[in-house]
Amino acid sequence: MTKERSHDLSVVIVNYNVVNFLEQCLNSVLAASQNLRIEIFVVDNNSVDGSVALVRDKFPSVQVIANTENVGFSKANNQAILQSNSRYVLLLNPDTVVEQDTFDKCIAYMDAHPNAGGMGVRMLDGKGRFLPESKRGLPTPAVSFYKIFGLSKLFPKSKKFGTYHLGFLDEHQIHEIDVLSGAFMLMRAETLDKVGLLDEAFFMYGEDIDLSYRIQQGGYTNVYFPETKIIHYKGESTKKGSLNYVFVFYNAMVIFAKKHFSARYARIFSLAIHMAIYLRASASILKRVVQNLSWPAIDTAISVSFLYVLAQQWGQHQIRFPEWAYDVLIPFYVGIWIFCSWLFGLYDRGTSVHQIWKSTFFGTITILVAYALFPKDWQFSRLFILLGAVGFLLSFYLTRSLKELLTKGRIDFGKLPKKRFGIIANTTEYERIAELLQSTYPQIEQLFQIAPTDGAVQPLAQLDEIIRVHQLNELIFSAQDVGASRIIQLMADTAALDLEYKIAQPNTSYLIGSSSIDQAGTYYNIHFDALQLPANKRIKRLFDLSLALVLLCFSPLLMWGYKQPKRFVLNLFNVLSGSYSFVGVGRNKDAQKKGKLFLVQPLINNNQPFELQAFIYTKTYALKHDLTSVWKQLRKLDNEAH
Repeated sequence: MTKERSHDLSVVIVNYNVVNFLEQCLNSVLAASQNLRIEIFVVDNNSVDGSVALVRDKFPSVQVIANTENVGFSKANNQAILQSNSRYVLLLNPDTVVEQDTFDKCIAYMDAHPNAGGMGVRMLDGKGRFLPESKRGLPTPAVSFYKIFGLSKLFPKSKKFGTYHLGFLDEHQIHEIDVLSGAFMLMRAETLDKVGLLDEAFFMYGEDIDLSYRIQQGGYTNVYFPETKIIHYKGESTKKGSLNYVFVFYNAMVIFAKKHFSARYARIFSLAIHMAIYLRASASILKRVVQNLSWPAIDTAISVSFLYVLAQQWGQHQIRFPEWAYDVLIPFYVGIWIFCSWLFGLYDRGTSVHQIWKSTFFGTITILVAYALFPKDWQFSRLFILLGAVGFLLSFYLTRSLKELLTKGRIDFGKLPKKRFGIIANTTEYERIAELLQSTYPQIEQLFQIAPTDGAVQPLAQLDEIIRVHQLNELIFSAQDVGASRIIQLMADTAALDLEYKIAQPNTSYLIGSSSIDQAGTYYNIHFDALQLPANKRIKRLFDLSLALVLLCFSPLLMWGYKQPKRFVLNLFNVLSGSYSFVGVGRNKDAQKKGKLFLVQPLINNNQPFELQAFIYTKTYALKHDLTSVWKQLRKLDNEAH
């Protein structure tokens, strides 16, 4: 007897620390649910970014399952599926946007084709380009071999080599396929009743392949349905550079092979996969090492060579350098400059002129301080150090200028490029988005309003021409004025123009988009946290370590000035271990539990409310803020961390 279902569709979204993407996704899901009886589940895997609070506050109709640990993708989905009561179940990633009629079209097709057990749709990345993982073949040993060794990429349209992404199938036509993407996976509830839920042996990756295969084994078909589209910001390609992805993904393939292939096939497949793991892991490690060490190695070689030649010339005219000075002092000086360059983020993306000057200055000061502490026979010349600093600075400018010219055709040293923005919105939303953009992106050349209706002076129907005439670099859509279906279609129509796209949700302080398929998704956010920048993390950690060590050295004297001397000393050891930080901001209880505890609060301006101080501190972090806060609250270092 068929179970009576109270809803047409259950949408299950597993979330982990992508609160802004989640909000956008839920807005699109609700807009697509007007004609259906729908229930929505958000399963949160212990996020610390306020995701649970946001859903409960802004989306009261959504059912939230808040896990206290990350239970993985499969188990989290199963938690919601077991509570669902619908004819169809949709597994949907939080970094997606669906069209208003996506659910209607999909369910209509499934109702008309009772043999279809699962369905996937046409997925586009954040630049409007088709994502090949929208349709995939079964990863048999042969198919996996072609993918692992790059043959599928070399011959994407081949029926033999291009089977993994089924590149020989027309992306605009309905096809029967083997594997559905876990980013959008629509299934009949009765199909799941028959074939079972997601296999929880797969923590992440591979579970969609396994379930797709079992759907076919259960006598159903999997359908690729391109008559509706979704945006999927985090495409498969975003993870390929990750070493963890290599191990997790390919091990998932081993689990799949052992489960579904014959013992002989499984052994061959497992051997091939393990070979692939080692090859890909080695390649990934080598690539990372080259990327991380190439520029420090170049800078070291140039700087050592410069100082070596300078020392020789110096010795001929003024001071004779002993041989050991070449082997000890010159590497020491260069090492300090290289370390400071790394510390201040010169080897991170987006090197700025300010960073170059600041790192060289601090490096030089550090060397001069060390120089003053050297024995007399090591103190050859301060001028030599200053000239070395000039040489280091010049080599940095010259090498980075050459790189910028070769790669970009211009020299900007990490500056954000000037952009011409087109904002598709009504006047009120245009003004709000423009203000948000001006607060988060400093290099605006022009803001241009495009009316969201076709009957206006600058109609949306002439978008191609508007983009070309005004030489726009980026389009920003107001979700309040332009529906998701229109947004996605306009992105697809203008994808060849190589634009960037952002979507502004109503009453939010962020603009979400993706600048590249290789990026997980970028957004402009007025609440940008400067503390998340790698250079600032390193500087803050170095500050904590240095100050804790200094205070520990003087703790026999200092501790008696505190009401709780034992806690003061214990706090210092906790700072050294990384459990505590001297200065910090607690944004919510969840973040405090999972994040680093802190001893004192930031003091930007004593006359400002703490909430405002906290906002300024995180948005514009600088070392002086920590120094000021600790100095003014030195007597509070024996407090219980909070």
